[in-house]
Amino acid sequence: MFPVIFLLFIVMPLLEILVLIQVGSVIGGLNTVLVLIVTALIGAALVRSQGMQAWQQAQQRMAVGEMPGMQLAEGILIFVAGLMFVTPGLITDAFAILLLVPFIRKALALKIMARMQVQVSMGGAQGFGFQSRGFQRSNRSPFDSDNVDSDNGADGRTFEADAFESKDENEQSQQLKDDRNEKK
Repeated sequence: MFPVIFLLFIVMPLLEILVLIQVGSVIGGLNTVLVLIVTALIGAALVRSQGMQAWQQAQQRMAVGEMPGMQLAEGILIFVAGLMFVTPGLITDAFAILLLVPFIRKALALKIMARMQVQVSMGGAQGFGFQSRGFQRSNRSPFDSDNVDSDNGADGRTFEADAFESKDENEQSQQLKDDRNEKK
């Protein structure tokens, strides 16, 4: 994670400054500023139109009862492109333009979706340093008096973490099958 942050906040601005100085020495300072403003305006218009398209496609998918996973992933990439256009610099503008090319955006969205599916299937969703491990409720109520932790002085309004028991995937699937059979 540190290399990514280092790249984004230290190396990238330095490269942007270097490119802006080089371009400014060739076409002039005022022209360089004008190029930055024009690319930001054109980029904002492109992001808006493509963002609206992705939003409409997502709504159409939801209207027929399908998950709009691809449209959401593309929407995220369009949002990132918008952030890149607003960031002053020619390198970020070039990357933003690449994100707005439909076949490149679709390929990146597919990779994002595949990575998310692999992470979820490998043991749960991961994010912010936490991982979901497939907890399942026990038959005990979290409000039973034996679950209340009275030693912490919290007026008995808390319950212990052992109210939820962790089970491996085979036990979970068997429990789900049993629950379904009981409901029938």
